[in-house]
Amino acid sequence: MALKPRITQSPQVRLIDLKSKPFFIVASVEVGNTTTKSILTATNMDTGRTHIINKVVRMTRDVRPPNPGEIVFGKTLTGVELTRESVAELVRDTLTESVERANLDIKTDLDFVVRSTGVVAGFDSPDEVGEFIKALADGCLMAGVPPKNMTPPMSISNISKRFQKYSKLEEVIFDGAVASVTPPIGSTGVEIVANEMEGELATAGIKEAAQLTDVDFRNPCISIDFGTTLDGRITSPDQPYAKTVGNFCGYAGAIPDAIIRGSKIVDSKVGTALEVFEKEKTPSFLTLKMKAKTIEAFAKRIHELIIIEKVPKNRKRYGSVPVRPDAAEQIGVILIGCDVGENGSDMGKLSAIGMEICKTHGLQVVYAVIDEVMAGVVCRLIKVAKEEGLIFEDTTIGITGRAGITGNKPKLILKCLDEMNLAPKIDERVVFVDDGLARGAAVMARCMNSLGSPQSPLGGRHGGKCILAQRIKLQKR
Repeated sequence: MALKPRITQSPQVRLIDLKSKPFFIVASVEVGNTTTKSILTATNMDTGRTHIINKVVRMTRDVRPPNPGEIVFGKTLTGVELTRESVAELVRDTLTESVERANLDIKTDLDFVVRSTGVVAGFDSPDEVGEFIKALADGCLMAGVPPKNMTPPMSISNISKRFQKYSKLEEVIFDGAVASVTPPIGSTGVEIVANEMEGELATAGIKEAAQLTDVDFRNPCISIDFGTTLDGRITSPDQPYAKTVGNFCGYAGAIPDAIIRGSKIVDSKVGTALEVFEKEKTPSFLTLKMKAKTIEAFAKRIHELIIIEKVPKNRKRYGSVPVRPDAAEQIGVILIGCDVGENGSDMGKLSAIGMEICKTHGLQVVYAVIDEVMAGVVCRLIKVAKEEGLIFEDTTIGITGRAGITGNKPKLILKCLDEMNLAPKIDERVVFVDDGLARGAAVMARCMNSLGSPQSPLGGRHGGKCILAQRIKLQKR
């Protein structure tokens, strides 16, 4: 029986509905290594469903160069220098454009803004992420976002009148758990892996999007976000809050980027697979059939350069992401990393293989190899999780990010997960999600405002009911 990928897509929403129905409108502002996005989401508080209003995507490498006197506090994976001022301006312009495009008013229509960054790979320590988050806040303020729309409300009177009846703030307060998962202990989890917040948002976003499918993606679950860098979480089956028992880190989309740079169709330093995949379609069935052995042989060669393992204790960086495996071990979190050589030292070899494939077989085969390679990366990550005892009998798997859901990857991922015998009917346990991070920002905003939808809960356990009563009991203690 053929396996059927569950790929979620957001239903459209009309401006007239946004104005007349109880839609909680959130902007997710994210500065990543490759793209800077402002994605507007609207959650209907009567149904709990989230719609994507629009997204404005810019290339992060187009950020203006540092002005004299500005301090460079970090770089993207491709070495583009960032200052607090330049990042703030990029954020301001991207956010303003998306709100204007939606015909909304930033001061009166936008209910909340959640900011996040994936550009942590170029930083020296997880702590420097703080400076970046401040730059994101500066940009939002410059765009005209009221400060109260970026922090949790202190009491129900701080919540807009329209949403007070949906808020459970008088019964439960925001205690740091997003979609009923607590971050690794240690104030934010950032201490053990620099992009923990991205993993948190991706997990919450996949939970929300899975409601559009027949997959019950509640705890225990595995979420993997394949942006340029890899992030994600593995959660336990505990109630009412699951623990974060694993985190992913290292390279993800940077792998196809390196392969495609060898083909010379994109810039050899800052080019990305994203630029090419938007123009081209997935490889034809004929190409896949006739070149199957070639594709497999190239994928095997590439996999020999990719290391996927439990992050060794002595590493300060893994796949260029700042990590503290020693701190992780103390709190019972297992870090699973993906590297190419040591901190990307073999990326050039990937580009050389990309060049060889392109010259001898053409671009269609390059795409096919990339799909095969990334599906293999997913299965290897899950294999390590299984070996470490992090997969429970009812664990579900969610994948988001450009390097995990485009092209033929969903079908190939299901095929190799099926071969791993994790569970019968594996396709009923795996969901592929567009924009997991932005959806997660919408969930995070609702959690901060205690805006629940008990009729379609995101929290709690696979197959279980809403955990509001358990949370109230827990907080009363």
